[in-house]
Amino acid sequence: MQKLGMITIGQAPRTDVAPIIEKYLVDRAELIQVGVLDGFTKEYIEANLYPEEGDYILTSRLTSGESVVMSRSKIQPILQNKINELEQQGIKQILLLCTGVFPGLRTASAYLIEPDHIIPPAVKAMVGSRRFGVIVPLVEQKVNLKPKYSPFGMDPIFAVASPYKFDEANFHEAAQELKDKVDIILLDCMGYTEEARTLVSEASGLPVILSNAIMAKIVSEMI
Repeated sequence: MQKLGMITIGQAPRTDVAPIIEKYLVDRAELIQVGVLDGFTKEYIEANLYPEEGDYILTSRLTSGESVVMSRSKIQPILQNKINELEQQGIKQILLLCTGVFPGLRTASAYLIEPDHIIPPAVKAMVGSRRFGVIVPLVEQKVNLKPKYSPFGMDPIFAVASPYKFDEANFHEAAQELKDKVDIILLDCMGYTEEARTLVSEASGLPVILSNAIMAKIVSEMI
């Protein structure tokens, strides 16, 4: 059986979202999980990888279930090392389990699947000329993630609800904020789950795109 490498920018295994990916890989590929933050304590992460002013901010989940925020520039060298390690194991396809933008990642021969290269054009084809809403985990990402969509002629309206501090009221509030302003919503983080999709869909009455589900379906066609 083929192997699909999957790198979370948090800690592996991702018991929250891996089942969504594995659902589409059944009998086709074995999922090999690694995490950028594997082996680090929360205290170490906060002391050494925490964002500074002006940094591109990311968030992910530890195996304890806690969430952390990180600076992209501080974790990118670690992420590149994880890619190299998977290649050295002979893995030919590697999925980055993050919708953030990471300029300059490279492989020697493996195919690196980066959601930020796939989701915006795919969503543009789905959205067309309809009004587009995006829910993100962090307030700062309302600014950070806008440039990801502008090259495709999209100017999304953002709302915030974290998948890592799961609060139904926050999802309901975000859905209500977008409800009358957009026609379709994207949950723009690989940490959102089917439960989050259901909450937002029921609260807004709108179709909701789940980032990890769309990536799982696409990746399953590449195996």
